Amino acid sequence: MKNNAIPLDLAPMAGAGDRAFREVVAAFGATGFTSEMISAKAVVFGDRNSFALAEHGNLESPFYIQLFGSEPETVAGAAEALTARFPCDGVDLNFGCPVPKITKNGEGSALMRTPEKCRAIVAAVKGAVRVPVSVKMRVGWDENSLNAVEVALACEEGGASRLTVHGRTRADLYRDGTLRPGEIAKVVRAVKIPVLANGDVRDGESAAALLAQTGAAGLAVGRGALGSPWIFSRIRAALNGEPPPEVDKRSVMRRHVALAFAYKPFAAAGEMRTHMAHYLRGFRGAAALRGAVSTASTPADYEAIIRRLPPDF
Repeated sequence: MKNNAIPLDLAPMAGAGDRAFREVVAAFGATGFTSEMISAKAVVFGDRNSFALAEHGNLESPFYIQLFGSEPETVAGAAEALTARFPCDGVDLNFGCPVPKITKNGEGSALMRTPEKCRAIVAAVKGAVRVPVSVKMRVGWDENSLNAVEVALACEEGGASRLTVHGRTRADLYRDGTLRPGEIAKVVRAVKIPVLANGDVRDGESAAALLAQTGAAGLAVGRGALGSPWIFSRIRAALNGEPPPEVDKRSVMRRHVALAFAYKPFAAAGEMRTHMAHYLRGFRGAAALRGAVSTASTPADYEAIIRRLPPDF
């Protein structure tokens, strides 16, 4: 039996999950996408760059606009403004970002400490928009407050239609060996809405393992897709018991460069350095090519790097 119905979403990643990368990933069968994280306050104050982050792009799959903020009325106002201007399939609320500049303001994963506020934010947004509202969260603030079930139930009560649960606490950040699939499984059992599991999915084997460990309805893949946007087709093949499909990696990289410079001509050079560093991993001579990436500034510079890739890349 084919597992083509299992959701395999690209998890939101600030500074990486932009329009160009989303379109590259879409070619490999990802089933859902989220904008980069957008500040609700910035939207309410009319920040142009924040509005630009909500651009859908050429995607056929469901696209959610993701917001972060800690004031229900502000987040609801931003959601209403963005959904009125940009087509989308839903609004995703970020209760999971662990970055200090976000959490120090009581936003992102800091909201894991206040389940009632999570419920209030979800309810306010739900009342302000006509599209579904989902939530990205963690399993707690730290190992002494593994309260994902409490937060998940609060979000469900507020009107959330779906949850994505990263299996680490805020204190864990992204450290290896800290993923807690059992905590995700507790959320799956506690709520009636779909739950996507997130964290440490690097290949088909780890994807199948996380699904089995959590009982989640699907997966959201973030860092595992950096430098490997084809991971989605390989996960799908693994879930179906099929061999991994062949990928022309050079063509993928060329398309990524072309889209990046087409959509962000003034910012693409720097952003592609980050993506290229991820592409250029795990083979002899990679370090020298990553050195060349540090000075790349034009499509021609990136093409020269791609042409230097070894035959067996």
